[in-house]
Amino acid sequence: MAHGDGVVVEREKMTRRSHASDRSPALPQTRQETASGAEDDDGRTRERKGLMRVKSAGESGRSGVHPVQFLAIAWRSTSRLSRAVNVLWPVVPAAVVCNYVRSLEDQHVAKFSLAYVAMVPCANLIGFAGQELARKMPHMLGALTEVTIGSVVEIALFMALLVQREFYVIQAAILGSILANMLLCLGLCFFTAGARHKVATFHEAVSEVGSGLLLIAGVGLAIPTVFQRSVISGGFQLEPGDLDSRVLNISRIISVLLLIAYAVYLFFQMHTHHGIYDAVFEHDEGRDADGHKDRTKAKFTLTECVLALAISVALVTVLAVALVSEIPFVVEQQGISDPFMGLILVPLVEKAAEHLTAIDEAWDNQINFALSHCIGATIQTAMLNAPLVVIVGWGRRFPMDLNFELFDVVMLILAIVTVGNFLRDQKSDYLEGFLCVVLYVAIAVAAYYFPNPHQAAGAEGGGEGAVEEAARAVRRMVFS
Repeated sequence: MAHGDGVVVEREKMTRRSHASDRSPALPQTRQETASGAEDDDGRTRERKGLMRVKSAGESGRSGVHPVQFLAIAWRSTSRLSRAVNVLWPVVPAAVVCNYVRSLEDQHVAKFSLAYVAMVPCANLIGFAGQELARKMPHMLGALTEVTIGSVVEIALFMALLVQREFYVIQAAILGSILANMLLCLGLCFFTAGARHKVATFHEAVSEVGSGLLLIAGVGLAIPTVFQRSVISGGFQLEPGDLDSRVLNISRIISVLLLIAYAVYLFFQMHTHHGIYDAVFEHDEGRDADGHKDRTKAKFTLTECVLALAISVALVTVLAVALVSEIPFVVEQQGISDPFMGLILVPLVEKAAEHLTAIDEAWDNQINFALSHCIGATIQTAMLNAPLVVIVGWGRRFPMDLNFELFDVVMLILAIVTVGNFLRDQKSDYLEGFLCVVLYVAIAVAAYYFPNPHQAAGAEGGGEGAVEEAARAVRRMVFS
């Protein structure tokens, strides 16, 4: 009898294990499921994996710094595309040396080109070191750390432009960075994933929250521009200095509000709802096409991650200063407009690390990771980096505001609506990716032909004639 009971109990255990294995791939679909946790076979709640859970995926099996292995791992990088970028490393010392050689002071185009190209391998090393560091952390904290480290290049360029008082280029670069992430990077991720799989599916927690925040951030950034254009078109009798002061105050207040909104968003992701995101990223790791290779390849130690970040950030800072100092000369001598420089050229180099990482993840069928890089970096630019530049300018008494060109703002809002429509069904294919890239190229062409600010009507004479002319132009555009 005892033997029979033992057989029955053993069969029940095997049945429960079978049912549990069938349920294992499921993701939490609601906040309540994540908050309460899933129940095991006996009806007991399984303990959730908290934010501070230590991961073993990033273990290197070493400690300290090993120069030969450090260089070999850095050269290997994350993918073949990133490894190809490392071929550009000889350009880095050439760019640094040319920036300090007096005999080359008049070679502005050559110095700009060298600094521009040299930024790419440095940004790639920042992205790779950030990824290696993120592997040693819990999923959500690692993803946030990786995106934040990837924004170091952008912040360095923004601050260098701010010191040079290139406010117009900063404004264009802010929106250009958002457009590059939303259209170019996301489009290439959709196209890459679609080239390997007919349809790539992603979780609504990544797409819906991200697209909603993008729309809120886009509207927030557009408010100062809409306010300024409305006052001009409405015929209100305000002195130009008074109007500029009001726009500047509005920009500073909105910057503070966006920073607060970003802090609440981080609290949402990292504390109250981190279980959903952890489950999503764990699911992505499970379907990683190259997961077996990633688990066996050599990795940076923690010390080597910090060393790689220190070296690459120092080089990026030097190159950013060199690059920014040559922008006025390149604009004047080569006929490249400030809108094209800020909206297209600067964002492409500052976002190189995120783009390479996201495309590699999309190819490996980790589309949720790829989306977190594209959308996460976009949100960080709109709600952290852009407000941060305004706040720093405020502290230094610079008139840095969020009064963008009307063309830039309209393109931003339309791009957000377009991408949000593609994200709505939690599916993507290569066609959607191709269309996003085509839209980005179309905007780049328009930015190339957009005139410089000093070419605006009445710029030389200034005064009320320019304001009235702008008001008439806005009325024709709105009511025609």
